Amino acid sequence: MKRILITGASSGIGLEATRRLALSDHQLTLFCRTPERGEQTRSQLVAAGAMPSQVSWLVADLADLRSVQSACDQLLDRAEPLDGLVLNAGQQRAGAGAPVFSPQGLEITFAVNQLAHQLIATRLLPLLRLGSQPRLVITASDVHNPASGGGRVGQPADLGDLAGLKAGAGFAMLDGSASFDGDKAYKDSKLCNVLLGRELNRQLDAMMPVIAWSPGLVIPRSSGGFFRHNRHSNPLGMLLFALVARDVLRVTESVQTAGRLLADLITDSGYAAPGFSYWSNRLVRPGVHRFSEAKTSAEGADLQKAVDLFRLSDDLICEVLAPN
Repeated sequence: MKRILITGASSGIGLEATRRLALSDHQLTLFCRTPERGEQTRSQLVAAGAMPSQVSWLVADLADLRSVQSACDQLLDRAEPLDGLVLNAGQQRAGAGAPVFSPQGLEITFAVNQLAHQLIATRLLPLLRLGSQPRLVITASDVHNPASGGGRVGQPADLGDLAGLKAGAGFAMLDGSASFDGDKAYKDSKLCNVLLGRELNRQLDAMMPVIAWSPGLVIPRSSGGFFRHNRHSNPLGMLLFALVARDVLRVTESVQTAGRLLADLITDSGYAAPGFSYWSNRLVRPGVHRFSEAKTSAEGADLQKAVDLFRLSDDLICEVLAPN
């Protein structure tokens, strides 16, 4: 039995992975946006066969770093070891004409996908170090790589010299561009996830597995989850995109398979080697994917950029969370 903390467990591949982990008798703590979301998710897992004592939740709205900080403080007060930390939550606002900002004045894609997870990892590493054969898993994406299929569509991921991040809260794009591109902001955040994994592995002296991975393109038929913002802003466009990608071209992966892969990454002995690794669920042909270890983009392998990104992000987190 492992003690596992997971973000993004209320829908999509996170919910499927959490269901599988619960049915394998692991003890789960979920970070959920609201109490209602936490209770709803817990009820779904119990209805699927989990024991009520296996699943607990804490309110942690990843769009609000103060909420994340509070949830981490509660876990630190309990001082219970963690055997697995799964940083899985994410959002995308492709097609948005202007950035949305978090309560701390941070572009929300970067705040949710990267800064919240860096804060969680930084605060909870002491609990993870106490765990039995601990593991850290970060859900990234192949779109971080401009050479990948999804990475070639639209503007490629490119952090530049991090001019936006250096400018502090209020920036639209990490590279300092004043023109907001929601699709690129998402790609950039996934590149940041890969770099976060590399830097955490360096700080941990490769003492445990630090795994970044890409589940492939997953488009569930439900109205919630990862694509909820895109569905709201462009319902017809998303309907057509989903129909073509999932049902015509068959380039998507199922929620069930991607959730199984995520659950395996945190528990299966095949992923127990210490150090950083990147795994990709790549499309081989329509309807067929192959999951294997892969190389990241060149920028995703830039260790100095990983250090700079972490340091600047940490400075920004400290700045926006400083007492008024």
